[in-house]
Amino acid sequence: MATNPKEFPERFIDLKRQIVDSGPKGQGDFIAAWNELLRELAIARKNFKDKGSEYIPQVEFEELNSLTPEKTEEIKKCGCVVVKNVVDDEDAIKWKEAVKDYISANPSIPGFPEENKQFFHMYWSKSQVKARSHPNVLATQNWLNSFYRADDSASLKTPLVYADRLRIRQPGPTWEHHPPHVDGGAIERWEDPGLRNVFDEILKGNWKAHDPYDLEKRLKANSNIYGRPGQARWLALSDTRPNEGTIQFFPDVKLSNAYLIMRPFFRLVSPLVAEDPLDEKNWEFDVSYPDFPGITYDGEFFFGPRPTDATHPHLKVSESMISVPHVKPGDMVFWHCDLIHAVEFDHKGMNDSSVMYIPAAPGTPKNWSYIERQKEHFLRGAPPPDFPQNDGEIGFKDLANEGDFLSELGKRAMGLGIVSA
Repeated sequence: MATNPKEFPERFIDLKRQIVDSGPKGQGDFIAAWNELLRELAIARKNFKDKGSEYIPQVEFEELNSLTPEKTEEIKKCGCVVVKNVVDDEDAIKWKEAVKDYISANPSIPGFPEENKQFFHMYWSKSQVKARSHPNVLATQNWLNSFYRADDSASLKTPLVYADRLRIRQPGPTWEHHPPHVDGGAIERWEDPGLRNVFDEILKGNWKAHDPYDLEKRLKANSNIYGRPGQARWLALSDTRPNEGTIQFFPDVKLSNAYLIMRPFFRLVSPLVAEDPLDEKNWEFDVSYPDFPGITYDGEFFFGPRPTDATHPHLKVSESMISVPHVKPGDMVFWHCDLIHAVEFDHKGMNDSSVMYIPAAPGTPKNWSYIERQKEHFLRGAPPPDFPQNDGEIGFKDLANEGDFLSELGKRAMGLGIVSA
């Protein structure tokens, strides 16, 4: 996030006007779509509040291939799911203990908070490599990848390993490192023509037709035109309940996408027309200002989206972020790359809340290219290409090697022993 935000360049006014000129048939249709969206958001917020953590879908690993179409659609609508019993509890617990030993043997592993590290910039411990290559983890990723639509240029049945970090969060004070945010593109959502096309139905004023699972459009997108590092999905290594430092979601990916994309084209009127600031009568179409709410700019890079009650009031993230249900070691939590997510501010439990980040990545040409580069970093012990480059784990004790993979599929998912597609 930008620590010293700067004003947006005036050229972004032109960008907004360009988008409007090429999108909605008319301001009236766009405004009508916005007003309908605000009404739908009010209904969704009430449903989230009424059901709490029960709103988040849960399924057993063993039933992934026998779910009803209705359950699958529920998961896709929410954009998140808890998959229970992917890995045996005993294995997950052993992996966590081995991670702790690895950290103790290599105290120079970077992380934060600096005075009491709980989020670790480490990628190549034996436990992480074993978890990523576990047959059930790869099978779950395969199942999730099947939600997307694409032609033959993407092999949705070929899971790839995207190496990421881990967290061992201790009970105690407020955690402010992961407030509500979205991965996978900041200003690029509007500025990059390819990524903007992912949201074209929204920008046409037809947000209900938006398909968050259209992978074909994403293959042509650039979510990082300003060269930022970064991304995540996770495997639980501990027994964690709501209010114990777990993850939270705004569990409706289509609604949140529509609101995030349309929000920069509307402003709160002054003075208010209606008493409630959230009333649709208090919001007007306006492309005369360059800001994109929730996106910050430091003069070089753009960061976000990070929605707050101030920038995205109709989301009411202070009330609408829903904690996942009770998870146990070996359970996995997955969420759509566009979904708003956060880590709970408070950890009121007695034990640590530990997770490994293990994203699900399909075998697209762009992903294969990344895997080839990542493989070389693994063999050296260096951080993966998407992350800040330094000596990483080069020379660390008990660094993972090719013999630590639990399956041949896991090796292939890391690009080992094969030529890229």
